[in-house]
Amino acid sequence: MAEIDDIEKYYINYTPLDKELIRLTGCKDKFTKNEICSFVKSYIESNDKYLFFILSQDNSIIGETVINEIDFYHKHANFRIAIFKDNYRNQGLGTWAIKQACAFAFNNLMLHRLSLEVFSFNLRAKAAYIKCGFKQEGVLREAIKFENGYNDIILMSILSHEWFNLY
Repeated sequence: MAEIDDIEKYYINYTPLDKELIRLTGCKDKFTKNEICSFVKSYIESNDKYLFFILSQDNSIIGETVINEIDFYHKHANFRIAIFKDNYRNQGLGTWAIKQACAFAFNNLMLHRLSLEVFSFNLRAKAAYIKCGFKQEGVLREAIKFENGYNDIILMSILSHEWFNLY
């Protein structure tokens, strides 16, 4: 999990943002150091959202997973993942990180359901989610404006019993 000592390292590795990351996640293209610090601190100080860093072999922060919007009564939460730089993508790190986050959500937080949204053109992410047991639930048609048109957002989830049957 993220710690205060990680903030500077996170900022250095997160910025400048990779153009592909912006395209695949829909995030804005620039963040100030103060915005980054506030973001990380909000997760560290919270009991209902979690930020995990994906580290390279040299301990650089190369990505993140987030479990947020946790509803402990209904036992569900939202999930997202980002690999910050292109040279770390397509190596299985995303699949590994998704599995780690699901294990934490179902084993530690005792959640019943983990859901996410993925842009329809992000085929690599959708494939990784399916590989880890997520199922498509629906489509928000033409919900994201991108370049010269609109694209769909795909809604996906995995339930605890589905996770435990796989792993």
